[in-house]
Amino acid sequence: MSSKLSAGLLLYRRGNQDAEIVLEVLLGHMGGPFWARKDDGAWSMPKGEYEPGEDPLAAAKREFEEELGSAPPLVIWRDLGSVSQPGGKRVTAWAAEADFDAAGAVSNTFELQWPPGSGQMRSFPEIDKASWFTAQVAVVKLVRGQRPFIDRLQEMVANLW
Repeated sequence: MSSKLSAGLLLYRRGNQDAEIVLEVLLGHMGGPFWARKDDGAWSMPKGEYEPGEDPLAAAKREFEEELGSAPPLVIWRDLGSVSQPGGKRVTAWAAEADFDAAGAVSNTFELQWPPGSGQMRSFPEIDKASWFTAQVAVVKLVRGQRPFIDRLQEMVANLW
């Protein structure tokens, strides 16, 4: 059995903290009842699955729009490579410097039987909120399997800024 493939976009910007410029990244809090009362380790870059043979960057852009309700910025996307998450999913990511109105994000929804065994289907947003975090905070907020992307982004930005 082949592992699942996922692709995502990691927006970053220059923030200001205590009169210093800091790296901030845009993350989305995962929606649905499992994640509702969790914060640390419950955030993700906008991403989603794609099929073998599908262009991963095109899939990442599609998923960004589905999860945040707006097309991704028209910018140059830089490859952050891939990581394997603990469950075996292979995630590929790209990063770009751009601003985005996190408060205006509106996600698509998915259906889930809730409560389990009730026979009642409920609709939940894939991402229930989006927010900007410093890289230091993002490492705590992100699901464990995506944390290496923050290190890669910091290395990349150090060469650009």
